Amino acid sequence: QVQLAESGGGLVQPGGSLRLSCTASGFTDGYNVIGWFRQAPGKEREGVSCISSSSRTIYYADSVKGRFTISRDNAKNTVYLQMNSLEPEDTAVYYCARSPFRISSACLNPRQSDYWGQGTQVTVSS
Repeated sequence: QVQLAESGGGLVQPGGSLRLSCTASGFTDGYNVIGWFRQAPGKEREGVSCISSSSRTIYYADSVKGRFTISRDNAKNTVYLQMNSLEPEDTAVYYCARSPFRISSACLNPRQSDYWGQGTQVTVSS
């Protein structure tokens, strides 16, 4: 059974940090690229970052480069998103998702993903 579950969201002040976790299991095929996406109210879902199964290849959206870091621990079936220097514009529901395709910059396109978690709210506000 395929399962993805996010945790670690919350309320943080501008300039603060949060670490999101995504536990992902049950995949039996595909390249198991894991991505983080976010959706703010009234906006389309957008890609934040994605990582290959080996962690050798990583992509970031321009808006988070230098502030966010993605990593994974395959022994724990977990992918992390360390978010630093958070801004109010980062406020959104954050989702993790699996892409079955070989990793490329297209992994930031939500349509590439086939399985999704339920999301975790991140609010950046003073």
